[in-house]
Formats: sequence, structure tokens, C-alpha cells
Amino acid sequence: MKTAIIHERFLVSTGISTDTRNIKPGSIFFALKGTSFNGNEFATEAIAKGAICAVVDHKEAALNNKEYILVKNTLEALQSLAKFHRKFLGIPIIGITGSNGKTTTKELIHRVLSRKYTVTATLGNLNNHIGVPLSILAMDGETEIGLIEMGANHPGEIEFLANIALPDYGFITNFGKAHLEGFGSLDGVIQAKTELYRHLKENKKLIFLNLDDDVQRLEMNYKHNFSFGSNRKAQVKIDYPDTTDSAELIFNETNFKSQLSGSYNAKNMAAALCIGLYFKVPFNEIKEAIETYKPSNNRSQVIERNSNKIYLDAYNANPTSMMAALQHFQNLKTDNDKIVILGDMGELGPSSETEHQVIVNFLENADISEVYLVGKQFGKTTTNKPNIIKFDNTETIKNHIYLAELKNCSILIKGSRAMALEKIMEVFEPTT
Repeated sequence: MKTAIIHERFLVSTGISTDTRNIKPGSIFFALKGTSFNGNEFATEAIAKGAICAVVDHKEAALNNKEYILVKNTLEALQSLAKFHRKFLGIPIIGITGSNGKTTTKELIHRVLSRKYTVTATLGNLNNHIGVPLSILAMDGETEIGLIEMGANHPGEIEFLANIALPDYGFITNFGKAHLEGFGSLDGVIQAKTELYRHLKENKKLIFLNLDDDVQRLEMNYKHNFSFGSNRKAQVKIDYPDTTDSAELIFNETNFKSQLSGSYNAKNMAAALCIGLYFKVPFNEIKEAIETYKPSNNRSQVIERNSNKIYLDAYNANPTSMMAALQHFQNLKTDNDKIVILGDMGELGPSSETEHQVIVNFLENADISEVYLVGKQFGKTTTNKPNIIKFDNTETIKNHIYLAELKNCSILIKGSRAMALEKIMEVFEPTT
């Protein structure tokens, strides 16, 4: 009952606010709680700053007037409101998850579909139990298609998010060794990520499949599917040429060349192409949208600095994505010296020591001039190769790079978010 009441207020509001430091006048303030904050304490401030009402879950925070709505749990109220709003809109929603490439794939799909439709997509990587509801509540009457990214680091979380977003379509980018601390194993990752497909199948909705993926091929017998890949049974037949720099693909005798580094990104491009074709976006518009997409936020970027070519992929890392980046980088054809800068991979639990050593073992036999390993986990690995050098933290590697005055090098930078390896870019002078 209260969800319907809140929704009526929401429809005449300017949106949702959860932080009084950047409150939107005319918005609804949700007093969310965290380990170090309690939004109920800021409800009065939110009203004073222009919120039309505050949703609270502490009686003492709910003054006896229409500007305050008391609920049992503000987070659950936010999630219920999002689900209610999703049903109210009645628009097609595409859900996206996977171990690697979720955000890049979402951005590519967003750009492709936006050539024909008004699309509202997850902003950045707001893909959790708070971000997904906020993404849905950002959709309005103008939105024709919703695009929701779903993240997880424990079993059951994708299913939970799917029950809020109620997607009509879904795609899983891949299955890799990410968040092993929460999933336990690669099989645990697969079971968790395929919660999206199971949800869609139970509701007789459509799934997009990459038939070059061993796990996704198992879903071929489900009749509501639309597939792509180099597999001859794919409905959208893709060829992946050997590339030395940016990701490319060939479809219908037409070459698509992106601004994304890494051949592994070609599968993300293919997913956007496939979904664009399914939604009948004109072919030339799909091609232009993919080819003009320029990555940002430390994801698959190629940056020229001071005669160096830097492959910056420092937003996050896990064993699967790091190995893919290394294999691509090793195969680059260049006269430059190749330098690899790697930061620790997080959330690997008991597998951490083994997975970091696997990376080092690969590097010992790789055609790389110098390797710089950053962090405590890489510090525990063993190697007798003189070209593999360890650093305690990002500041120490920054100082080393600054003093080295690197010139005419190809440099790969990759690590988990906590390592913040993008700070290394501060020592490279911008190309004029």
C-alpha cells in the first residue's frame, strides 16, 4: 500500500536522492543506512534543502506531517518502489551480467540502441542492490528500452536483482575467475551468473547467446534465444580476425574496427551488434555506433603519452581478464619495448596465492621486456627472472616510472580497483 503512495509522489518528483550533500530540489529522499551512516539523521536536512518528502524507517525521524513517510525498511522500500515503477512503465528491459566486460558491453549496446530508441541505461557501474533500483527509477515516460547491468559477488544476488528489474531479455558476457572469495570456484561463478538466464527461461523470455562460449552453448535448445558467434549454428555469424591492436570483427563481409584495446573486446562488440540487429537498428547505424564508441574511466583505453603507447585497463582485474589482457599484449606487433604493470587482483579468497603465481609463471616465459608487479599479493609470488620487479604500492611504482623516463614503449597497466593504478598516468606528460 505504501509503495503505491510513494509512487504517486515519485511521479511528480524530480527523482530519488539518497545523499543530502547533493540533494535534488523536488526529489524524494530515501534515508538509507550503512556501516558508518544513518540517513534517518539527515531527513530533516533533506526537506530543508528541497526534497518533497523523506522516506524513513525510524519513528523519531518521522515527524507527523505529509513530508515524512515511515516504512519498515528504507532499502526494501526503495527496491519495492523500483519494482512497482518497472511494472508501471511496462517497457522492454535488457539485463546484462557476466564476470568481465559488463560495463563496456552495456555502453556499446546503449549506443547502438540509442540510434533508434530512447534508452535509459545503468549509469556507470551502479549494478548492485541499490544501483539497480536507482537505475530503474531513472526511467521515465520517454524511455522506450531499459538497459540494466547486474553485478554480484555472492550466489543469489543476480536472481534478487532480476526479481526487481523483471527483464524481458538478457545476456551474460562471460564466466571468469572473478569474486572467487564469494563464489568459491569457477563452477560457483557459472551457477551464480546463469541465474539471469534461469530467471528469463522460467518466465519464457528471450536470452541472447554467444555460441563461442561453452556454457552458453548449453542453452541452445531453449527456443527463445537469439545467438551470435563464429559457430556455424549462430543466427548472427561473426568472424574474428587476428588483430594486433584494437578489437575487430567481421559481419556480412563488413569489417567493424573499434577504439577498444584488446581482441577480447570483440565479443563485447559482437553482442552489441547482435542485439542491435534483433531490435532492427539500421545496419549502418550499428556500425557507426560501435566504431565511434570511445572507452573511458580506465577501461580498455589506448592512450599516447610522450612517445609511449599505453594500454590502460586499470578499472578492475581478475585472473581471467588479466590473462586475456596479457595474451593480447604479448601478441602485439610493435618495435617498442613492451612493459607490463600489474596490480593485485582482489576478492580471490583462498585461491589468491595460486592465481597470482599463475600470472607470474606466464610472465616468466612471455616476450615482455620488463614486468612491474604491484601489491602484497604479487609480493608473495616467487620468480628468479631479473626483468620481473616487485613494488609495495602504487606510489613506489609511480616514482620508479618517473625516474625511468620511459620512451618509445608499449605499456600495459592492469589491476583491481583498490590498486588505483591509473594514478601512474600522472607521471606521463600528455602528448601535445
